[in-house]
Amino acid sequence: MEIGKQIKKHRMALGLSQDEFADKIFVTRQSVSNWENDKNYPDINSLVLMAEVFGISLDSLVKRDIEIMNEKIKKEDIEYLNKANRRLTLAFVWDFFMLVPMLKLFGIWGAVIFGIVFILGFIEAVKIEKYKKQMDIQTYKEINAFMEGKRLDEIEKEREKAKRPYQKILLAMGCAAAAFLLTYLMAMIFRLEI
Repeated sequence: MEIGKQIKKHRMALGLSQDEFADKIFVTRQSVSNWENDKNYPDINSLVLMAEVFGISLDSLVKRDIEIMNEKIKKEDIEYLNKANRRLTLAFVWDFFMLVPMLKLFGIWGAVIFGIVFILGFIEAVKIEKYKKQMDIQTYKEINAFMEGKRLDEIEKEREKAKRPYQKILLAMGCAAAAFLLTYLMAMIFRLEI
């Protein structure tokens, strides 16, 4: 990516230290350092502020990176994430429905098999999150959306929907209730004592 070199070049042309530049765009000096060293990519709001401070267009600031971004969010990446999500879903659905039957049929070995599949699903979930973070896919999508004419407030609304913590809590509570109900029903079907 070229953004780190661009930021450093324009910042130094203005004679600004990392601290001074960070203050102008409302971030920490560490954020500026991370961007300049290509450790991560600035979000769309920071890019817009940078372009203003530098007195250039956003397009000229990220122009060289747009092609790379498009490459990173290309079809293969999306297909990889979709396949990984299907594997993850399959592992958790299997665990969800099979705990009681596995215990009934195989005893302790059923619990071991259940645990192995659960651990594999957890590993898959960690891989997916690591991959998404490594590729900065969300940031690249936001930048592309902005370059295609979407307003910042629209992009921000989409980002905020994904951040709502109560959604995750409600989802977890719903899954726990469904798991309890399903386990109870399976126990009744297989005549296990709870």
